Amino acid sequence: MWRSSLSVYSKLLASTNPKSKSTFLFSEISSSNYGFERSVSYSTSSTSPSSPDALKLGFPKLDRIRSSGFASSVATIDAPSLAGASASRAKDVADLALHYGWCYWELSKARLSMLVVATSGAGYVLGSGNAIDYVGLCCTCAGTMMVAASANSLNQVFEINNDAKMKRTKHRPLPSGRITVAHAVSWASSVGAAGTALLACQANALAAGLAASNLFLYAFVYTPLKQIHPVNTWVGAVVGAIPPLLGWAAASGQVSLNGMILPAALYFWQIPHFMALAYLCRDDYAVGGFRMFSLADVSGERTALVALRNCIYLIPLGYLAYDWGITSGWFCLESTVLALAISGTALSFYLNRTTKNARRMFHASLLYLPVFMSGLLFHRLSDDQQLRLEEDSHLLLSSGTLAEETEINRRKKVNRSAVSARGQPPVAYASVAPFPFLPAPNYAAI
Repeated sequence: MWRSSLSVYSKLLASTNPKSKSTFLFSEISSSNYGFERSVSYSTSSTSPSSPDALKLGFPKLDRIRSSGFASSVATIDAPSLAGASASRAKDVADLALHYGWCYWELSKARLSMLVVATSGAGYVLGSGNAIDYVGLCCTCAGTMMVAASANSLNQVFEINNDAKMKRTKHRPLPSGRITVAHAVSWASSVGAAGTALLACQANALAAGLAASNLFLYAFVYTPLKQIHPVNTWVGAVVGAIPPLLGWAAASGQVSLNGMILPAALYFWQIPHFMALAYLCRDDYAVGGFRMFSLADVSGERTALVALRNCIYLIPLGYLAYDWGITSGWFCLESTVLALAISGTALSFYLNRTTKNARRMFHASLLYLPVFMSGLLFHRLSDDQQLRLEEDSHLLLSSGTLAEETEINRRKKVNRSAVSARGQPPVAYASVAPFPFLPAPNYAAI
């Protein structure tokens, strides 16, 4: 026992000698409870570990931490390795965020959703009256964008097999496998609930109800109907007409007749727009299994006729907007000219059903909507202007009524004076004197 103690003591003395190059080594200290193996070496000639493998962890992923500068109190931090690892991790995070951000962008059909937001914002401005609440406008647009993104994402979830068969849609995130179905459903559910809640809190319950109903109508009625019956185009037109009504309801808190001008324009505009698109992409729609109206119309005559008829329905909307006091008379003229222009392209397509004419009508529809909405917003009348117009109209009516009454009274006086100035025969006076009980004859009536 003393001999062993002496041996240990001599080793300790040797380790304290600076000229000595012997080492005191603890190796292979393992713990089954933590699942890692550690090897630590202390050298009397240097305070740094003798090799970069001085610290080894049993987990392969955790062993990489060593390259980022993690070490025990006896290890030194490698600054260049730490900077390189941080840059690599930042690049990985940025690539991941870019990947999913682009997937969300495509799932949401962002450009189409922005068009929906534009119509909703236009409806909000039209329903605001004199003063526009810009905070409410931004919240309404944000909520509409979220709900539209949710509806479009669910649309792609339900049509993943159909999209995989079509050239136009096979590179979308779900058919291409860039994102899972569960991930897409989670994204759609969360963003749809958030958008509806935002509209309910910042706008009103009516706007939130319209948004939720439109989400249901698009995702669960229109989407499956595309594979069942061609009436899906008209159901889709109803879906497109609700967002401007949503904006009007968010601003005014009600749904009135004046708020129907823009929804009506959206409804009638969508028919020629989608008829042209269905005619141009009918082969692709047939491969994808969608029952579009143009597939049952080989000649395209009925497709063109439906488009032309709905273009004609757009013509009186400008006059109605002026007659109801929503806009000035200039919008009536501009809207009529615009509707006649798109009707001309539809007539050209009806007379000569070619791909070129269908594309021309499609491009005209793309131009019609932003110009129509811009004119509607530019020429809109505020509540004060509408009240002044109503007062002026009442004054004109009252002045016209007064003039008519004055003219009638004047004519009556003229008639009376003419009757009194007319002389009566002498027999009338003679007959009264001897027979006072007899009525005198009225010669004026003869």
